[in-house]
Amino acid sequence: MKFSVPIKDNKKLKKVIDRIQNHGRLNGLWTIANVNAVDRLGINDHGPVHSKIVANSALRMFRLIHNSGVKSSVETDHDLKKEDAEIVIILAAALHDLGHAIHREHHEEFGISLADSLIIDLLEDVYDGFHLGVMEGEVLHACYAHGTELDTLTLESGTVKVADALDMEHGRARIPFIEGELTIHSVSATAIEQVNIRRGKKKPVEIVIEMSNSAGIFQLDNLFKPKLEHSGIRKHIEVTVEVGEEDSEKKIIEDYQF
Repeated sequence: MKFSVPIKDNKKLKKVIDRIQNHGRLNGLWTIANVNAVDRLGINDHGPVHSKIVANSALRMFRLIHNSGVKSSVETDHDLKKEDAEIVIILAAALHDLGHAIHREHHEEFGISLADSLIIDLLEDVYDGFHLGVMEGEVLHACYAHGTELDTLTLESGTVKVADALDMEHGRARIPFIEGELTIHSVSATAIEQVNIRRGKKKPVEIVIEMSNSAGIFQLDNLFKPKLEHSGIRKHIEVTVEVGEEDSEKKIIEDYQF
């Protein structure tokens, strides 16, 4: 699978993306993470497809927030640039779920050692010395802090956390569901039709979630909303949920906002 994001004029990001794409060990770890998640546990995927979706959503949100005049954390704290913040986001998106190669339980903690062992390879000749250490720490924070109840400490990690929760179109929900089982998890997960990230009217980012069925509210309240509230970037985001109407079901609500 091609791991791609809109590079724009970020030459360092292009180099990092090329290395992600062609890194054999990373692709091997993605594979075993998916084997554990999908084949052995029967839940949704946590490999390259999920990582690519998270990377693109997080980068989209970051650029909208940054364009509104909000500086990234690496600019504020380390005198780096927007381009460096984008690399933190993309690497964290690529590496945040590698812990599933060991086990789903405590995968955030397990993933840190795996991610750390890859960061140096992926950033070779892009950073060195002090700045390499700074980038390493920022990426590891964003990887670890994607857990639902963990507070993020940077703008970059906040976008990754929210993007992780937004990978829920057409049954790609982050709450695990067992294929074939009729539960509120599975019904809710299949109700999410589309997720759009666009420039907001009142805030830098508007997230519009389209649902075919009001059961999707369970998915939003039990995963997306807690992650958003712990992301540190809630003040930059407005969320609108649009509930469609099916002939076979009584329409319970018209729309939903928080």
